Amino acid sequence: MDLFSGTIQNLENALGRANVKQKVITNNIANIDTPNYKAKKVSFQNLLNQESSRLESVKTDYRHVDFSDTGSNGSIVANSNTAYQQNGNNVDIDKEMTDLAENQINYQALVERMSGKFNSLKTVLTGGK
Repeated sequence: MDLFSGTIQNLENALGRANVKQKVITNNIANIDTPNYKAKKVSFQNLLNQESSRLESVKTDYRHVDFSDTGSNGSIVANSNTAYQQNGNNVDIDKEMTDLAENQINYQALVERMSGKFNSLKTVLTGGK
């Protein structure tokens, strides 16, 4: 039997992805003054490709996008096309701080949801007491 229909596992996976994103963002912030450092971001394109491969699709026109196209499988990618500072660094502190705040809010929501699932389980196990 799958406890909570896989909800806890899905929440755990989401927390892991948020953790990876947090590490990448904080690494970018830590290297804001490092010459020629290129900001990195987390790409979840491979996860989207896995999910889209499960979708059943019917192409009614040759111009439609095929769901089986896989695209990029990258996880952490660097943007080497730009430079915001004279030393070649391209970390935009405003963007990084915005991404950091957004990720923290997302992480906190996931933790609260996980806590709610465990509280539900506790209620069931204790008979509502």
